[in-house]
Amino acid sequence: MSLSHVVTYSPAYTVVPTYECFNRCTYCNFRIEPGKSPWLTLQDTEKILTRLQSQEVCEILILSGEVHPQSSRRESWFQLIYDLCDLALSMGFLPHTNAGPLSFAEMAKLQEVNVSMGLMLEQLTPQLLQTVHKHAPSKVPQLRLQQLEWAGKLQIPFTTGLLLGIGESSTHWWETLDAIAQLHENYNHIQEVILQPHSPGAQQTFDAPPFNPHQLPEVIAKARQILPVDITIQIPPNLVTDSSWLLACIEAGARDLGGIGPKDEVNPDYPHIQHQQLTDILEPAGWELVPRLPVYPQYDNWLSERLKEAVNRWRSASLLEESIK
Repeated sequence: MSLSHVVTYSPAYTVVPTYECFNRCTYCNFRIEPGKSPWLTLQDTEKILTRLQSQEVCEILILSGEVHPQSSRRESWFQLIYDLCDLALSMGFLPHTNAGPLSFAEMAKLQEVNVSMGLMLEQLTPQLLQTVHKHAPSKVPQLRLQQLEWAGKLQIPFTTGLLLGIGESSTHWWETLDAIAQLHENYNHIQEVILQPHSPGAQQTFDAPPFNPHQLPEVIAKARQILPVDITIQIPPNLVTDSSWLLACIEAGARDLGGIGPKDEVNPDYPHIQHQQLTDILEPAGWELVPRLPVYPQYDNWLSERLKEAVNRWRSASLLEESIK
């Protein structure tokens, strides 16, 4: 199978240090009020990871609600995230963290124990600060753009993306994609851009219909024109439930399906489509579904020796990516 007919995914498991978050995005189906979500312990995490060692899991996604930067609990929250990444790495997994905006020092510290990191831009339109992001201080566009720039300066392989259908216009999509493209041209650090359609869940207060999946192939095709060719476009297959439209998205230029695990923590009302079902959809249409690592090969030389060793163990085991190198 040629590279042009390969679609990738990451065999992943999501670890949530805490669901508490000081932001109140009205479309969120993840957050719990601060003080109402117990923090995960290292002991419980070790039990989870021990079970996963006998399964085909490579990526541990550390996905956390945000503790306010000025909170007295911020330091212990950050230390927990670092320790969870360190534990996962020591047990043979490859950590990838998405925990909201971080300080430059926090990003540099987490770089020690993550092969890649991520943060959704969502949309750069400031008008959303008056609507869905009105009570979400960390969704200020310039703050999130700054994260992408810092990741570039630190040489952190990075994933970002857009949330579609939260009150923005199509012009805002292209502006956000342009900003990502410009940052990548400066630093060459963006691995993937996720195009995530808004999909209503039981917890949210935002009263809006789901993003029309029939629009998604058109958005992907335009994104493919805007973004540099070495950035992969990712779509979450559980949010494109019609298999014919999923294939249309791939034909339009999406080439990655993200982390596939037991549960989509961000969209818990939409179960992940598992590997075999995805294969059954893709193969008859001429696509091969191939697992990948959470760091792309062109970024291996950015990693510390400890991280390189962990990545090389996966690559040399010929478990992932060999068929698409």
